Amino acid sequence: MFRIKLLILLLSSLLVLSCSNEQKSENIKLSVGYIGGEYDGLLLQNQLRSHLKSLDILDDKSKYQIQANISHTKNMFIANIDNTADREKIKSSLELKIYDDTGKCYPYTYSDNISQFYILAPSDNFKSNKTATRRIKFENTEYFVKRFINDLAREKLICE
Repeated sequence: MFRIKLLILLLSSLLVLSCSNEQKSENIKLSVGYIGGEYDGLLLQNQLRSHLKSLDILDDKSKYQIQANISHTKNMFIANIDNTADREKIKSSLELKIYDDTGKCYPYTYSDNISQFYILAPSDNFKSNKTATRRIKFENTEYFVKRFINDLAREKLICE
């Protein structure tokens, strides 16, 4: 009796798995095109390629091409009344579009902004200022890539 129950459970689970495999959505492949932003654009391109390749949606011959532009701006601001803690704020902006070669249109656009700050060391010659700037730019770029990929999973690339 126990074996019969196990066989019934096994068959029902196989039926459920086979039904779920048939409902796979169309897997879209993307290529990475021109990315503006000089060195920051190169970092964005490397991170995009890495994440897309790990998800197996990177194809250099795809009809969908990612075009992007990233920029980082720095502002100095003072957070307290007695002016003892200078901070430098880095604001990162990303504009990203997916171009469809067959439809000659942009079925998807994505833009986002993020900002972070760090406490500024008294001199520009300290390595900590440069390291903090470089790290914040890297973290912001990584944040953009992850948000873009998560947002893209819910979108359908259809030209209108």
